[in-house]
Amino acid sequence: MGPNGAGKSTLLLVLALLLPPTSGELWLDGQRVDFGGDLAALRRRLAVVFQEPLLLNQSVEDNIALGLRLRGVRGKEIQARVSHWLARFGISHLARRAARTLSGGEAQRTSLARAFVLAPDILFLDEPFSALDTPTRAALVEGLGEVIKETGVTTVFVTHDRDEALSLGDRLGVMIDGRLLQVGLPEQVFGEPSDPEVARFMGVETVVPGRVLAQHEGTVSIDVGGVTLEAVEPLPEGSDVLVCLRPEDVTLIAPTQAGQSSARNRVAGRVTRLAPAGAQVRVTLDCGFPLVALITRRSAQELHLAPGEEVIASFKAGAIHLIRH
Repeated sequence: MGPNGAGKSTLLLVLALLLPPTSGELWLDGQRVDFGGDLAALRRRLAVVFQEPLLLNQSVEDNIALGLRLRGVRGKEIQARVSHWLARFGISHLARRAARTLSGGEAQRTSLARAFVLAPDILFLDEPFSALDTPTRAALVEGLGEVIKETGVTTVFVTHDRDEALSLGDRLGVMIDGRLLQVGLPEQVFGEPSDPEVARFMGVETVVPGRVLAQHEGTVSIDVGGVTLEAVEPLPEGSDVLVCLRPEDVTLIAPTQAGQSSARNRVAGRVTRLAPAGAQVRVTLDCGFPLVALITRRSAQELHLAPGEEVIASFKAGAIHLIRH
C-alpha cells in the first residue's frame, strides 16, 4: 500500500509475466520465470480485480463465466462453478441481470466472483473498493477477507487505505514514491514504523525530534523541545530520535485534573487548532513542540476547548515509538 501511485504496482506485477523485467528476476511458486517459455500458461494461473469492474455488456453470469470459457472449461462444470460464486458473493438473484444495470457494489461483487471462479494461484487486486460508499466498502472488505481465508489463495492487495490493509493483510509493505520503505507483520508496521514517512502514512500525527537523556528500569527519558518525556525503548543515552505518537493515544484533561491521570507523561499545552474529524475532534497543541490529539466531540465540549485554552495532554510511556534519527 502507499499514498500515491500504488495502483500501478498491481498492473506492473501482472504485466511482468508478459514482458521481461528490465532488471532482476521474477519468481513464481519457487521457480524462476523463463520468459522464453510458455507465458500464457503462467498468465492463466493469475486473476486480477481492478478498481473499475470492467464488465462486458452481458449478463452477470456470462461475465463470471468468461474466464472459464477462455480456458476451455465447458458445460456443467461452468454452470456449477459460476453458481457457487454467485451464491458466495450474494448475487445469485442478479445472475440474468445485464452488467450495465448494476450498482457499484454489485459490479465489484461480480468482478470478485469472476476472479475466484478461476481458482487462481495468485489473485491481484488494484484498489477494488476505493470508489464505493463506506457501508458497501466495509461489507466487501469483510466478505473478501473471509473468502481469502476459505480458499487460501495467495493475494496481493494494493490500497491507499490503511484500515483495509490492516483488515486483510498478513504481511504489509508500504511504498512511497516508488520506494518500498517497510515490510512486515501488520502490527509491526502499524505499531513500530521504521521511517517517519511510514509513521505518518500509518496515522502517526506527532513526529518530533528528541534526544535520549538517560535510561532507567526499562524506560528512557527524552528531551523534546525542553520537555522531558518517558518512553519504553532500549536506546542508549545521547541517541537522536524521532518521537512518534498517535493522536488517539493522547488524552486531554483540564489543568485542575492533572493529578488524576496515571499516565507517565503529562504535558501542559495550549490549543492552537480544532478540526472536526467525523464523530471526533482533532486538537493541535503547542506543548513546546506540536502535539495532536484525537478526542470525542463530547470531551471537547466538556473541556470547553477553543484556540488559546490551556489543557494537559496525558499519554502512556508505551504509547511512544522512537525512530533512530
